[in-house]
Order: sequence, then structure tokens, then C-alpha cells
Amino acid sequence: MRAKLFCCRIRPAKVEFAQNEFERTLMFGDNVLKTGSNEMELVDFRIFKKAENKVYEGIYGVNVAKVREIIKMPNLTELPGVPEYIEGIFDLRGVVIPVINLARWMNIIEPTEGVVIKPRVIIAEFSGILIGFIVHEAKRIRRINWKDIEPANFAAGAGTLDKGKITGVTRIENDEVLLILDLESIVEELGIYSPKIEFDVTDDQKIKGAALVLDDSSTARKLVKDALEKMGLSVVEAKNGVEGLERMEELYQRYGDNLTKELRVILSDIEMPQMDGYRFASTIKNDDRFKDVPVVFNSSLSNEFSEVKSKEAGGAAYLTKFDAGVFYQEVLKVIEAHSKSAK
Repeated sequence: MRAKLFCCRIRPAKVEFAQNEFERTLMFGDNVLKTGSNEMELVDFRIFKKAENKVYEGIYGVNVAKVREIIKMPNLTELPGVPEYIEGIFDLRGVVIPVINLARWMNIIEPTEGVVIKPRVIIAEFSGILIGFIVHEAKRIRRINWKDIEPANFAAGAGTLDKGKITGVTRIENDEVLLILDLESIVEELGIYSPKIEFDVTDDQKIKGAALVLDDSSTARKLVKDALEKMGLSVVEAKNGVEGLERMEELYQRYGDNLTKELRVILSDIEMPQMDGYRFASTIKNDDRFKDVPVVFNSSLSNEFSEVKSKEAGGAAYLTKFDAGVFYQEVLKVIEAHSKSAK
């Protein structure tokens, strides 16, 4: 059963970190992350686990683009009748933020001795919603190429984090493994965010042609696919940018020079293993066969920086997941603009 919690929506703002090292690295680093580089930056954080009288260090990450700031533990107000992993709420400059204990969410027994825990709260933003996550230590920012991130294909261990809550894994120094958590699934579990999936389309409003959908989440792909099919389009799917390029080649073999007339739009997520949405879009925009097909980014990264990067990559529109009515209007607008320019 889902626990229902309030929803805090906010205006986009620049990322702020309470820890000076993070702030300097992100805001003033010499190597600014370039659009189309197929790289991402992660906040590397640690969760310690007690098992069989030993303490183990779990290495985890979350995309910097989703992080608003990192703070020391605030004073929390407890809430009755919520799951035990919800530690409480606090006021952050006039916005009430729910705070999740990640160790409890992951069914991890926290050690009480044998390790020095330096708790921090990572304030993250998903689709305009702010939520805090307690971690045992915020370590550093890492830059990782998406091609080095693999899907989580391992089986879940008893009583531990299941693979459905992990978006990818990557190797770091000393051959250790970093797990990229799907923190958005907490938002869904709490019922804070529920996609609006209903919209009306009459037969005379339906569009002929095909659409390509890229997303590593099967749930997100289905949402987008269902909406596009309701609009009248046939849908081709891909799980990442590499598969997306393969689908583009297959579609070109099918349609030849008529591809830009038949393939009406591409809907792409941004965060995907192997090749992200920015790199995918930049690649097809540099290919004369594909460059005129409009790309719409559909992502939970609801910040101004991500929207700017999407335009740099050649995106025609940027949507945060998922309101079917807004989705329909924006996609229709892009398709109609493309049809006019192609005449």
C-alpha cells in the first residue's frame, strides 16, 4: 500500500551545496560538463551496513543534476502514520521537505559502532518535487561516461536492495562497484507524484506516421508509448542511445529518404546507460539522414541547466515527466512545426 504524502513543487533554481568542496567543484570547476560528451556527474555517497558482526561500506551515487544541495542533519518533525523510513519533515527556506532514511528504505541494518558516520541530507529534485535523503557520508563528485554504466542485471539478495531500485552500476577505483540508485521510485512509493495519463483525442486529431521512444525504464516507455499510440502514431522503442541509433538505421533501411516524413518525432529520456539522450540527439543531428527529425526530451530532471543542455543537443522541446495533456499539446506543436518547415 502506498503512503500518501504532501507534494512540494518548486521553481527551478541553481544547485547549491552546503559543503564547500561540492559547491566549488560543481559551480566553478575547470572542466564544465559539455553537452553531447556522454558523461554524467554523480554525487558519491556512502551507506554503512552491519552484517554478521562486520561493517560493510556501500558505495552509491545520484546524478548531480538532480541534487539541489547537501546539508547537515536538520531538526526534524516526526509524522504519524507514515512508513518508518520517513524520518520526518523540516522547513528549508520556506519549503517543507520530507526526509527519507535511505538505509531504512534499503532494509539495511545501520551499525552503531565500528565506523564514524557523518550524516548528511541530500536534497534532490524530481519533476519539480523536493525530497531529502539521509546518507551516512557524502564523499565526492565523480564524472563517469555513460558507456561505463551497465544496467542492473543481477539478482536481488534476500532482505537487501532489489535491482528495480538501481538504475545502473559502474566500476570505480580498486575494482569497487558503485550503484546508481533510483531515488525517484521512493517518490512513486510515497504517492507524492502520480503521472497524469488521461487526455482526449478525436479521430480527426490523430496523426499518421511513426515515433521513436528512448528510455531505460520500461514503465516510462510504456507511459510515453501509450500516449503516442493514442495520438495515432506507431511506436518503435529503444532502451538507450545505442539502441536508439540502431533503431534509426533500421528505420532508414525501411523508409530511405522518406524517413523524415514517416518518422514524425523522437521522444528521448536523458539518463540512460551506454549512451545518454544528449549524446544520442547530438549524434543524429550531425547525420544528414536524421538531422531533420525533431527530438523531444522527456525527463525528470526539472532544472534550468538540463533544459539549456537539451537545446544545445538539438532538442525541439523539453518536458518533465509526465502530464499526458501537456505531453500531447507539446508533441503536437513540435510535429506541426516540423511539418510546416518540411514543406
